[in-house]
Amino acid sequence: MNKKIELLAPAGDFEKLQAAINYGADAVYMGAKSLGLRAKAKNFDFAEIAEAVSFAHSHSAKIYITANIFAHNEDFEGIEEYFNELGKTGVDALIISDPGIFLVARKVLPQMDIHISTQANVTNRHSVEFWRAQGARRIVLARELSFAEIKEIHDSVKAVDPLFQLESFVHGSMCISYSGRCLLSNYMTGKDANRGECTHPCRWKYNLMEENREGEFLPVFEDERGAYIFNSKDLCMVAHLSEFINAGIESLKIEGRMKTAYYVALVTAIYRQAVDDYMKDEDKYRAKIPYYLSELTKASHRDFTTGFYFGKTTANDQVYNNSAYIRNYDFVGIVKSFDPETGFMKIEQRNKFSVGDEIEIMRTTGEVMIYTVDMLYDENMEEIDSAPHAQQIVYLKAPAVVGPFDILRKQMPQT
Repeated sequence: MNKKIELLAPAGDFEKLQAAINYGADAVYMGAKSLGLRAKAKNFDFAEIAEAVSFAHSHSAKIYITANIFAHNEDFEGIEEYFNELGKTGVDALIISDPGIFLVARKVLPQMDIHISTQANVTNRHSVEFWRAQGARRIVLARELSFAEIKEIHDSVKAVDPLFQLESFVHGSMCISYSGRCLLSNYMTGKDANRGECTHPCRWKYNLMEENREGEFLPVFEDERGAYIFNSKDLCMVAHLSEFINAGIESLKIEGRMKTAYYVALVTAIYRQAVDDYMKDEDKYRAKIPYYLSELTKASHRDFTTGFYFGKTTANDQVYNNSAYIRNYDFVGIVKSFDPETGFMKIEQRNKFSVGDEIEIMRTTGEVMIYTVDMLYDENMEEIDSAPHAQQIVYLKAPAVVGPFDILRKQMPQT
């Protein structure tokens, strides 16, 4: 199959951007210091964006900047200067949801590609045509669409504009509210989710009581800790790439700008493998689906769901007994360099590991390697028993050739 499918990964900071691109992303979406919906992420200033663009372009990848808040009047102060500076960095596209921000961006950067964010709730072919007529080049479709609806939208817009693109989420956390348009955070904490400050109250525990409707019960599942009535499972569509491609999706988007570099690396790597396998040999891809799913569970996650892609969701798409993530593996270190003469790799430690631990090395190229740590050295090459301090530099012998940004992980004890 010759059709090109873009794999789009998240980046909350420069390390995550490197992880995404080193592990196979064709493009990365990230936020600047303003106008994005992940205000709690580190995000990037203009100099950092220019550095990110240089890194991405040197690896044949693209950079998309989120400017997808729903703006109030004060958010427009200095916005033209902001877009002017952003345009100088060389980014490849902007992701926008607010029509006012779209209007300003179109005026200041008339040649810039603009993608319409999922926050804009595009759920039909007429809305797609509206945004296309305004000059948008891509729609990030609402997560509430089925494959059948996506195919109808694709056929309609491609008949008018064969170069217009559609993008959909393929993996990651799901918002309880319609395409993320949520007021819970604003109501309960004063932090506006639609301006980048969501506190995720949908993950909190609740007890539900209705005192004036005797005999009328709501189907709430709970335990002694309360009920998590708004808590969605995580989207995972690695087993359904054919449906995306047949529906006309050209960009597969991974959620997770607030996730760790390990999460970004692992999820990107598995979807990269899956997409490449599918394009080369669909039978091989289908045979490897259990492997893809097994690997994806090694990143922090909730139970998986296919969301709305096969129709309306059911009670089984929610998690009712807790809001915690499932964590089976720890991100314990990242390779900074490798000396082929001595066989030592320089590791920046992230979580504790010790002599005797079984470690897996997740490589940017090649299979995962498993071996037991037999000797460990500190930055002065003095022998130590463990690496307990965050971002401590340590050295250990590699079982084979490794490269910068290969990631070390360790299975956590099962309880």
